[in-house]
Amino acid sequence: MSMPLSVSMRIGAHLMKQKLRGIKKFPLLVELEPLFACNLKCNGCGKIQHPASVLKQRMPVEQAVAAIEEAGAPMVSIAGGEPLMHPQIEVIVQELIKRKKMVFLCTNAILLPKHLHKFTPSPYFRWVVHIDGLRERHDESVSKEGVFDQAVAAIKLAQEKGFKVNTNTTFFNTDTPQTVIDVLDYLNDELGVDDLQISPGYAYEKAPDQEHFLGVEETREMFRKAFSDGRRKKWRLMHTPLFLDFLEGKVEYECTAWSIPSYSLFGWQKPCYLMSDGYVSSYKELIETTEWEKYGRGKDPRCANCMAHCGYEPSAVIATMSSLKEGIRALRES
Repeated sequence: MSMPLSVSMRIGAHLMKQKLRGIKKFPLLVELEPLFACNLKCNGCGKIQHPASVLKQRMPVEQAVAAIEEAGAPMVSIAGGEPLMHPQIEVIVQELIKRKKMVFLCTNAILLPKHLHKFTPSPYFRWVVHIDGLRERHDESVSKEGVFDQAVAAIKLAQEKGFKVNTNTTFFNTDTPQTVIDVLDYLNDELGVDDLQISPGYAYEKAPDQEHFLGVEETREMFRKAFSDGRRKKWRLMHTPLFLDFLEGKVEYECTAWSIPSYSLFGWQKPCYLMSDGYVSSYKELIETTEWEKYGRGKDPRCANCMAHCGYEPSAVIATMSSLKEGIRALRES
């Protein structure tokens, strides 16, 4: 299963628009972080390592919306921290939907039942709940017991209220092809979420746990085995076939992190949300002052094991939309 047709059509129209304008670097999706505070201490994330003075900050609605409008991306992924801790998160979502942006609100779902009434189902809105494995594995990942059950209950509640719900699962070197199969089977078949997003863990420099990130060959072997026997087409994976090929090591791409830029309380992050080589105040400045050719595997040692979505998913999307053959393949698998 590939990404939903509605998403593919939006991306395709955006790509065509940029091509007609002669623009070579443009955003497909902006990762918006309106706060860094969180109610969990996940092993693979370092956002809450920021000083208390930073963790108390909340991005004003006007600033968040202005950044998205400036970049012009058709899609927005709101993350953090935990977005539901932002006192005006529903207003940010509403304003972006008014502008016909496709909004994905990423959450650990602990606070979702408390705030669900503030949101309205929309074709432009999806919840994205982090599920990093089945019960024991997920609770270990977030360093707190009971979170898996809370997340599952919250997903079911959102579904009952008519919301579209995706999940996002990050895999580490403690995973095996079987643990990948087990969690994706559960999310796809038993929980029945709308679409599944997956990613190999990247060695985020502030993460407390630096020992369990996957290397490139480990990633390829794990996904190659997990995707075998037709399972890849069975799952409702919200990725292009070419990105899944990339995870298996069937194709190789250059990093195009400029297509999924990150905007936070500090500004636009260079070059992506996983690395911090400084911040700038505008998307234009990000594009024009970042030495993009210096990043990616084989160029920067920090990128050696990266197969993260923010760098390589847009590469696969652009390759798909630039090829009639791959475009037809993606449509057939959608």
